[in-house]
Amino acid sequence: MNSIFRNSSLYVTLLVLSISGTGLANEPDAKLYSGIKSCRMCHKKDASGNQYAKWQKSPHSKTIKVLGTPEAKAVAKKLGIDDPETSGKCLKCHSTAYNYTETKQTEKIAVKDGVTCESCHGPGKNYKSKKVMKDHKKAIEKGMIYPATKSCVKCHNDKSPSWKNDRYTTKDGKKVGFDVKQAYEKIKHPNPKLHK
Repeated sequence: MNSIFRNSSLYVTLLVLSISGTGLANEPDAKLYSGIKSCRMCHKKDASGNQYAKWQKSPHSKTIKVLGTPEAKAVAKKLGIDDPETSGKCLKCHSTAYNYTETKQTEKIAVKDGVTCESCHGPGKNYKSKKVMKDHKKAIEKGMIYPATKSCVKCHNDKSPSWKNDRYTTKDGKKVGFDVKQAYEKIKHPNPKLHK
């Protein structure tokens, strides 16, 4: 478990135990989630970038494990949370199944899956078909969030108890709590067919 922390510069960021959301108006409709198995069907081939394997290696797939660490339990204790692995206050950002709320919102996604594709790209029911996904513009029209970096700040924000205002340094030398460009470089998983 400690290797998760040593190997991931996003450790502190992923120790998101947000107490409140960002209040964004366009919350995803939980009825439209498809689940990781649906995404995996097409996104597990090397020819198209094997996004599934990249997700499995990413900090996002390990967010539930992070909640089980002594570090997460110590943060939770300070906040009056008995068990971060079962608290909606933590799971709202650590599991897509909670859909940014403190209550589980869908059975299509297992809590243990952590932060899945649909946390970032939006619920896939309306865009997951091969016919739609072949047309990138149509997929976006049907609800796919692209670029997915639009979703990051729903959890990576100053409401997180692990937030640090100076975590990132931008190219111009400014210290910021979150920098989408730098964070994206750590988790990117492009499709070589689309991004040549």
